[in-house]
Amino acid sequence: MPVAIITGASKGLGAALARALAERGWDLVLDARGPVPLAETAGLVSAHGTRVTALPGDVTDAGHRAELVAAAWRLGGVDLLVHNASALGAEPLVPLEELPLEGLRRALEVNLVAALGLVQEALPLLRAAPAGAVLVVSSDAAAEAYPTWGGYGASKAALDRLAAVLAVEEPGLRVWAVDPGDMATELYAAAVPDDDGHRPDPAEVVPAFLALLDGRPASGRYGAPALLEERR
Repeated sequence: MPVAIITGASKGLGAALARALAERGWDLVLDARGPVPLAETAGLVSAHGTRVTALPGDVTDAGHRAELVAAAWRLGGVDLLVHNASALGAEPLVPLEELPLEGLRRALEVNLVAALGLVQEALPLLRAAPAGAVLVVSSDAAAEAYPTWGGYGASKAALDRLAAVLAVEEPGLRVWAVDPGDMATELYAAAVPDDDGHRPDPAEVVPAFLALLDGRPASGRYGAPALLEERR
């Protein structure tokens, strides 16, 4: 069975993607900071009959990243690495003049530095996989300038660039940066608590990610709405 590592997998998009992959027979290594919600998600996912290893921890910790990859190796390797864990930098979001520098450092460490660290740790197994792929969750804020989204957007823009360079350096892999669009997640609620507009559930966006796995298009940056439209 193929094996995926998914960070930030206790809720939201990470949990929805884990459920979808488990339904397809994938074995999973799941990460999140909160041990209780992660264990609950792992229990639901494992009901599909696949092997699930849940490892609570912080992706900025090199030792934790090594544990994630070691757990995947015990399951058979790494076919897919999904970096979904994210930090906003401030909750709620604030203009740049008010953005705590420590918050910006945290966003960069989680969204960017940890992503590269996990890729570096997993690269030997990804290269050995029949169809190795790296998928990083981007944001519209990486490409567009929105007030208060500067720190988060900067970290995601840098993540996009990292993914693009990785794709050039590792032509044997697929490397996709995906903007899922706004979703009804705790992250968005924390970012903009006064915005109560309707947004899709993360499960509604997951088919866009599955479309990448099914079609294996060229490495690059993709938007979930376009992928969903093509899938119809």
